[in-house]
Amino acid sequence: MHRGPFPSFSAAQTARRTPPVKMADRPVPIAEKRLMDVKLGELGSWLSSRDFTPNGILSAIRRGNQRYYTKYIDVKKGSLGGVAMVLVGYMVLSYVWEYDHIKHDRWRKYH
Repeated sequence: MHRGPFPSFSAAQTARRTPPVKMADRPVPIAEKRLMDVKLGELGSWLSSRDFTPNGILSAIRRGNQRYYTKYIDVKKGSLGGVAMVLVGYMVLSYVWEYDHIKHDRWRKYH
């Protein structure tokens, strides 16, 4: 007997019904995935779908800069964390650029 506002289904009818499709169940095209969501086997096709023109590289840098700014700099309770990351990154990059020069300037005991 039917009670309440919901229709009654028999066990056979319930088993035949397919579950509703959720957003997570739909496949996402590889070109729209982020790098962290790409599996190792999909990496080649993901890289081939990227835009490596100068304009595409410039827009990727702009998106990354905007994402960094909104996540670390433009927050309600800001601290020195976002700025410190930029400074540490700059120091590491400067050291990498100057490493050959630093390496050749070392004092050598036997040479």
